[in-house]
Amino acid sequence: MASLMENLLDTLEKELSEYRGLLELSMQKTSILIKGDVAALQKLTDEEEVMVDRVGALDRKREEYMKDVANVLNKDVNTLKLHQIVEVLQGRENEQTRLQKVHDALFEVTRSISRVNEQNRALIKQQLELVEFDMNLIRSMHSAPETAEYGRDAMAGGYGMPGAAPGSFDAKQ
Repeated sequence: MASLMENLLDTLEKELSEYRGLLELSMQKTSILIKGDVAALQKLTDEEEVMVDRVGALDRKREEYMKDVANVLNKDVNTLKLHQIVEVLQGRENEQTRLQKVHDALFEVTRSISRVNEQNRALIKQQLELVEFDMNLIRSMHSAPETAEYGRDAMAGGYGMPGAAPGSFDAKQ
Protein backbone atom coordinates (compact mmCIF):
# COMPACT_ATOMS: atom_id res chain seq x y z
CA MET A 1 0.00 0.00 0.00
CA ALA A 2 2.92 2.35 0.67
CA SER A 3 4.11 2.46 -2.94
CA LEU A 4 0.51 2.72 -4.12
CA MET A 5 -0.03 5.75 -1.86
CA GLU A 6 3.25 7.25 -3.07
CA ASN A 7 2.15 6.88 -6.70
CA LEU A 8 -1.26 8.41 -5.90
CA LEU A 9 0.33 11.32 -4.04
CA ASP A 10 2.85 11.98 -6.81
CA THR A 11 0.08 11.99 -9.41
CA LEU A 12 -2.09 14.31 -7.30
CA GLU A 13 0.80 16.72 -6.80
CA LYS A 14 1.50 16.77 -10.54
CA GLU A 15 -2.20 17.37 -11.16
CA LEU A 16 -2.14 20.22 -8.66
CA SER A 17 0.81 21.77 -10.48
CA GLU A 18 -1.03 21.58 -13.81
CA TYR A 19 -4.18 23.07 -12.29
CA ARG A 20 -2.13 25.95 -10.89
CA GLY A 21 -0.79 26.50 -14.41
CA LEU A 22 -4.36 26.51 -15.75
CA LEU A 23 -5.34 29.06 -13.11
CA GLU A 24 -2.47 31.29 -14.21
CA LEU A 25 -3.54 30.99 -17.86
CA SER A 26 -7.14 31.76 -16.92
CA MET A 27 -6.05 34.92 -15.14
CA GLN A 28 -3.96 35.94 -18.17
CA LYS A 29 -6.98 35.28 -20.35
CA THR A 30 -8.97 37.83 -18.34
CA SER A 31 -6.58 40.65 -19.20
CA ILE A 32 -6.37 39.50 -22.83
CA LEU A 33 -10.17 39.53 -23.10
CA ILE A 34 -10.29 43.02 -21.65
CA LYS A 35 -7.73 44.20 -24.21
CA GLY A 36 -9.50 42.35 -27.01
CA ASP A 37 -6.23 40.87 -28.32
CA VAL A 38 -7.46 38.03 -30.52
CA ALA A 39 -3.99 36.80 -31.51
CA ALA A 40 -2.86 36.54 -27.89
CA LEU A 41 -6.14 34.83 -26.99
CA GLN A 42 -5.56 32.19 -29.69
CA LYS A 43 -2.02 31.54 -28.47
CA LEU A 44 -3.18 31.26 -24.87
CA THR A 45 -6.02 28.93 -25.85
CA ASP A 46 -3.53 26.65 -27.60
CA GLU A 47 -1.41 26.54 -24.43
CA GLU A 48 -4.52 25.81 -22.41
CA GLU A 49 -5.43 22.85 -24.63
CA VAL A 50 -2.01 21.30 -24.11
CA MET A 51 -2.34 21.71 -20.35
CA VAL A 52 -5.84 20.27 -20.31
CA ASP A 53 -4.55 17.22 -22.19
CA ARG A 54 -1.84 16.74 -19.55
CA VAL A 55 -4.42 17.10 -16.77
CA GLY A 56 -6.59 14.50 -18.51
CA ALA A 57 -3.71 12.03 -18.67
CA LEU A 58 -2.91 12.61 -14.99
CA ASP A 59 -6.56 12.25 -14.10
CA ARG A 60 -6.71 8.85 -15.79
CA LYS A 61 -3.63 7.76 -13.82
CA ARG A 62 -5.21 9.04 -10.61
CA GLU A 63 -8.38 7.05 -11.33
CA GLU A 64 -6.31 3.89 -11.81
CA TYR A 65 -4.54 4.44 -8.48
CA MET A 66 -7.86 5.18 -6.79
CA LYS A 67 -9.22 1.84 -8.11
CA ASP A 68 -6.19 0.06 -6.68
CA VAL A 69 -6.56 1.85 -3.32
CA ALA A 70 -10.28 1.00 -3.28
CA ASN A 71 -9.46 -2.66 -3.88
CA VAL A 72 -6.89 -2.70 -1.06
CA LEU A 73 -9.32 -0.96 1.32
CA ASN A 74 -12.25 -3.07 0.11
CA LYS A 75 -14.26 0.07 -0.74
CA ASP A 76 -16.39 1.05 -3.72
CA VAL A 77 -14.22 3.06 -6.10
CA ASN A 78 -17.22 5.17 -7.18
CA THR A 79 -17.84 6.45 -3.68
CA LEU A 80 -14.26 6.56 -2.35
CA LYS A 81 -13.07 10.13 -1.78
CA LEU A 82 -9.67 11.52 -0.86
CA HIS A 83 -10.83 12.67 2.57
CA GLN A 84 -11.84 9.05 3.31
CA ILE A 85 -8.35 7.88 2.40
CA VAL A 86 -6.94 10.55 4.72
CA GLU A 87 -8.99 9.06 7.56
CA VAL A 88 -7.77 5.54 6.75
CA LEU A 89 -4.14 6.66 6.92
CA GLN A 90 -4.21 6.99 10.74
CA GLY A 91 -0.75 6.22 12.09
CA ARG A 92 0.96 7.15 8.84
CA GLU A 93 1.15 10.84 9.61
CA ASN A 94 3.54 11.83 6.81
CA GLU A 95 1.33 10.41 4.06
CA GLN A 96 -1.83 11.57 5.82
CA THR A 97 -0.58 15.17 6.10
CA ARG A 98 0.69 15.18 2.53
CA LEU A 99 -2.61 13.83 1.18
CA GLN A 100 -4.64 16.31 3.23
CA LYS A 101 -2.53 19.23 1.96
CA VAL A 102 -2.82 18.20 -1.68
CA HIS A 103 -6.57 17.58 -1.25
CA ASP A 104 -7.11 21.06 0.23
CA ALA A 105 -4.89 22.71 -2.39
CA LEU A 106 -6.72 20.95 -5.25
CA PHE A 107 -10.05 22.07 -3.82
CA GLU A 108 -8.86 25.69 -3.58
CA VAL A 109 -7.26 25.88 -7.01
CA THR A 110 -10.23 24.27 -8.77
CA ARG A 111 -12.58 26.68 -6.99
CA SER A 112 -10.39 29.60 -8.11
CA ILE A 113 -10.30 28.32 -11.69
CA SER A 114 -14.07 28.06 -11.67
CA ARG A 115 -14.42 31.63 -10.38
CA VAL A 116 -11.98 33.08 -12.96
CA ASN A 117 -13.57 31.06 -15.78
CA GLU A 118 -17.00 32.42 -14.83
CA GLN A 119 -15.53 35.93 -14.98
CA ASN A 120 -14.03 35.18 -18.40
CA ARG A 121 -17.33 33.74 -19.60
CA ALA A 122 -19.07 37.00 -18.64
CA LEU A 123 -16.39 39.03 -20.47
CA ILE A 124 -16.74 36.90 -23.59
CA LYS A 125 -20.53 37.25 -23.48
CA GLN A 126 -20.16 41.01 -23.16
CA GLN A 127 -17.73 41.13 -26.09
CA LEU A 128 -20.09 39.04 -28.22
CA GLU A 129 -22.99 41.34 -27.39
CA LEU A 130 -20.90 44.34 -28.46
CA VAL A 131 -19.96 42.65 -31.73
CA GLU A 132 -23.61 41.77 -32.36
CA PHE A 133 -24.63 45.37 -31.65
CA ASP A 134 -21.99 46.65 -34.08
CA MET A 135 -23.10 44.17 -36.74
CA ASN A 136 -26.74 45.20 -36.34
CA LEU A 137 -25.77 48.85 -36.57
CA ILE A 138 -23.77 48.23 -39.76
CA ARG A 139 -26.63 46.21 -41.26
CA SER A 140 -29.17 48.90 -40.46
CA MET A 141 -26.97 51.57 -42.04
CA HIS A 142 -26.76 49.57 -45.26
CA SER A 143 -30.44 48.85 -45.40
CA ALA A 144 -31.86 52.26 -44.48
CA PRO A 145 -35.36 52.62 -45.87
CA GLU A 146 -36.11 54.80 -48.86
CA THR A 147 -38.97 57.10 -47.89
CA ALA A 148 -40.74 59.95 -49.67
CA GLU A 149 -38.43 61.16 -52.40
CA TYR A 150 -35.21 60.49 -50.54
CA GLY A 151 -32.96 57.48 -50.98
CA ARG A 152 -30.28 56.07 -48.69
CA ASP A 153 -27.92 58.81 -49.76
CA ALA A 154 -30.46 61.49 -48.70
CA MET A 155 -30.61 62.90 -52.23
CA ALA A 156 -33.98 63.76 -53.77
CA GLY A 157 -35.18 61.07 -56.10
CA GLY A 158 -36.89 63.35 -58.65
CA TYR A 159 -35.21 66.71 -57.90
CA GLY A 160 -38.59 68.45 -57.80
CA MET A 161 -39.15 69.43 -61.44
CA PRO A 162 -38.48 67.41 -64.54
CA GLY A 163 -35.36 68.66 -66.22
CA ALA A 164 -34.18 70.59 -63.16
CA ALA A 165 -30.62 70.01 -62.09
CA PRO A 166 -29.82 69.09 -58.54
CA GLY A 167 -29.23 72.16 -56.43
CA SER A 168 -30.86 74.54 -58.91
CA PHE A 169 -33.69 76.86 -58.03
CA ASP A 170 -36.54 77.57 -60.42
CA ALA A 171 -37.68 81.13 -59.71
CA LYS A 172 -40.65 80.89 -62.14
CA GLN A 173 -42.62 78.64 -59.85
